[in-house]
Amino acid sequence: MSSINYSEKIPNNVNLGEDRTLQRALEGWQPNFINWWDDVGPDGSTNYDVYLRTAVSVDPQGWAQFGHVKMRDYRWGIFLNPGDANREIHFGDHKGEKAWQDVPGEHRANLRRIIVTQGDTEPASVEQQRHLGLTAPSMYDMRNLFQINVEEGRHLWAMVYLLHKHFGRDGREEAEALLQRQSGDQDNPRILGAFNEKTPDWLAFFMFTYFTDRDGKFQLSALAESAFDPLARTTKFMLTEEAHHMFVGESGVSRVLARTAQVMNELKTDDPKKIREAGCIDLGTIQRYLNFHYSVTIDLFGADQSSNAATFYSSGLKGRYEEGKREDDHVLKGQTYKVLEVNNGQLVEKEVPMLNALNEVLRDDFIKDSVAGVNRWNKVLEKAGIPTRLVVPHKAFNRQIGALAGIKMSPDGKVVSESEWNARKAEWLPTPEDFAFVASLMGRVVEPGKFANWIAPPVMGINRQPVDFEYIRFG
Repeated sequence: MSSINYSEKIPNNVNLGEDRTLQRALEGWQPNFINWWDDVGPDGSTNYDVYLRTAVSVDPQGWAQFGHVKMRDYRWGIFLNPGDANREIHFGDHKGEKAWQDVPGEHRANLRRIIVTQGDTEPASVEQQRHLGLTAPSMYDMRNLFQINVEEGRHLWAMVYLLHKHFGRDGREEAEALLQRQSGDQDNPRILGAFNEKTPDWLAFFMFTYFTDRDGKFQLSALAESAFDPLARTTKFMLTEEAHHMFVGESGVSRVLARTAQVMNELKTDDPKKIREAGCIDLGTIQRYLNFHYSVTIDLFGADQSSNAATFYSSGLKGRYEEGKREDDHVLKGQTYKVLEVNNGQLVEKEVPMLNALNEVLRDDFIKDSVAGVNRWNKVLEKAGIPTRLVVPHKAFNRQIGALAGIKMSPDGKVVSESEWNARKAEWLPTPEDFAFVASLMGRVVEPGKFANWIAPPVMGINRQPVDFEYIRFG
């Protein structure tokens, strides 16, 4: 068991106490992190005692200890999965060589860029979600939000440790910059587009944690294959926590659907106006939110053809999702993959070198995983006897990056004219009226066991506690 010493200022399982220079540098970064949390972390939450889980070891049995804690006092720290001294690189040009414990000079810039980009997403989502506690539909949901927030903070620590330990002065400067950029800031925004979008309400939050945290799962899984062993070990542990974030999204949308279906059956109607008048979110609005969050998230995988993706793979920096389960040579030279492009106003498939299409390979893995969850949402509607089904839009819909950027495409995959897009956009993407309506439902409900009218209670509470458990003690 790889346990974590909580008596240390920065809890860790990396023998930080043996590297005084690194320890001092991280202890110098820590007050800046706390200032960042105070400035843009969960709004108004300073005195709350929140029922949070904290990692006490990195093995499957011991990583979750539950108890009430003030978020500001949460023991953020640096936790890597146990190492394997004999680990070999299992893909790319260095396949069969020993995994690296230090950064090879020729890969320094690319590795730093990968770590900074991943690190930048972690505080961004806390900033995007900072006001949601003020409109939580229940104490249970507020607790889940806060758990995600503190874990995103810990994932930031994970990346900052790698920057400080392995990248010298450049790494220290990048670690400072991670606290200076801010989601949606005009002058100093976050690096990736989806992390500058607003998360204005809880339906958006559930869609974000379902889709955008799922992007996190796939990116972290690809990095967990890395030849740079400290990065692989760090991201493997982060994946343990990421699973909860996706659970919050998937179960959250399921509960919204369950409540909407219940009201549709009680009123014997599918009229969106009547559903809204009953204080619930109609299925059309849920579908439009889905379309938006899905399309913004699949842009996060980058251009469908990318020389950087080829370089990252061949160099051993970033593998594919579940690299070890794939039955090919794990070098990929001479192999091809189909990508989409537009030719004479029509979508066509084109074979390209697989190394250059690795962003698309990861995106397609993500799409398959996302569709499976949307099918589970549809089971909620099916069980309630509602004939409507949610649908994942075509992968070329509403794209802003790559060969499909700017193409006017309907959710069902038809290329449409600019005028048809403008005429029908309000059918396909959330409108200002949709946002205003959903916002109008967002009243705070924090009495134990009580839930807002627009969402059903969960089947069970957190850590086998009852649903009406006092998850938060308000100071």
